Amino acid sequence: MTERHQVVVNDEDQYSLWPADRQPPDGWRAEGFAGSKDDCLSHIDQVWRDMRPRSVRLRQDDAAGGSLGGAR
Repeated sequence: MTERHQVVVNDEDQYSLWPADRQPPDGWRAEGFAGSKDDCLSHIDQVWRDMRPRSVRLRQDDAAGGSLGGAR
């Protein structure tokens, strides 16, 4: 029997797998995709394009925008 998993995501936009028959742990929420482990990993590969945590992305994007804007 194939164990079903669900894709979960946290506030930092980091993805993981969690058993489909269990509630995600605190700080994580169901992303909406469920299936076999391989199906879930394939889905994560498609949607998780930037591995940096959300807070790091925002900080780096702000810094890049600020430095680019000042150089003009």
